[in-house]
Amino acid sequence: MDRTTSLPDVSDELSAAAVEKLVSAAVAAPSIHNTQPWRFRLLPESRTLEVRAVPQRSLRHTDPTGRALHISVGAAVFNLRTAVRAFGWEPVVRLLPRPAEPDLLASVRLAGPSRGGRTPDGALYDAIWLRHTSRLPYSNRPVPPGELTALTEGAHAEGALLIVPDPEETRRLMLLTAEAERRNTADPDRRGESRRWIRPPQDGRVGLPPDALGPQDAHGRVPVRDFTALRIPLQLPSAAFEAHPTIAVLSTAHDRRADWLRAGQALQRVLLLATMGGLRSSLLHQALEWPDLRWALRDPSTGPGHVQMLVRLGYGPVGQATPRLGPDEVIEPPPSGS
Repeated sequence: MDRTTSLPDVSDELSAAAVEKLVSAAVAAPSIHNTQPWRFRLLPESRTLEVRAVPQRSLRHTDPTGRALHISVGAAVFNLRTAVRAFGWEPVVRLLPRPAEPDLLASVRLAGPSRGGRTPDGALYDAIWLRHTSRLPYSNRPVPPGELTALTEGAHAEGALLIVPDPEETRRLMLLTAEAERRNTADPDRRGESRRWIRPPQDGRVGLPPDALGPQDAHGRVPVRDFTALRIPLQLPSAAFEAHPTIAVLSTAHDRRADWLRAGQALQRVLLLATMGGLRSSLLHQALEWPDLRWALRDPSTGPGHVQMLVRLGYGPVGQATPRLGPDEVIEPPPSGS
């Protein structure tokens, strides 16, 4: 089946096949360490898909507040929104709809069908299946200003701010990221947690297979995460990365759980727009995992925002696709009586 063009017929009934396609799009989102910390529940009477967190796939040491988990789920919510609209329905999204259920992070109601059939979001939907994180070296070809403007506008549409700093500020951000990498490697709990998410293919479809990790930068300009944390049998090779990396800083005005979910949606829109423009991307999250370094990532000249992610952009090889759980593994049965 060609998932970029095979869309279900729009009708008043939400078929099992349609739900599977919607959820397949949602779970194609990136997540920290490919933990895939989400599950879905269909409420048939209201044609609503609930998106819930899976606490068992959180990172206790790397992400103690759950911020990265919320961003991961937010990215899945954006994919779900995109698929719903591409299929011809209108998504109505509520974040944190029931405070008494803290694991319920979002709900997406299919309020349609829409009159326009497949909308321009169909192009974003197609990009869902083409986007892969690329931890490989990029070329030295600069990203055109027009492409960067499109990405900043995409983030703004989701209530977030995306800034591409100048080379001097980029070097400062990379030094902070390198410091975070050193701390992560020295911390036994964090390096052990990182190693545990390296999973051979036969061990399931969460975590990262070794061939998806990528090399380390031989010149130290781009401090990509070393998931092996200097473990000799899995020590990663080195390669020459781009001389002048293009880094985008995604931030929000506030720093609450809902803001983290909005940041995830903004991040995923940016990543899909980058994919549509022929760009590769990877995420540099290490400095966000240490409160003092996260605070230092802020550029006071741009205002008192809260940095949520660093996004590396460029032209280069397609990254290795990481495994995903199937719809049957993440869709829960509806509650009794619904």
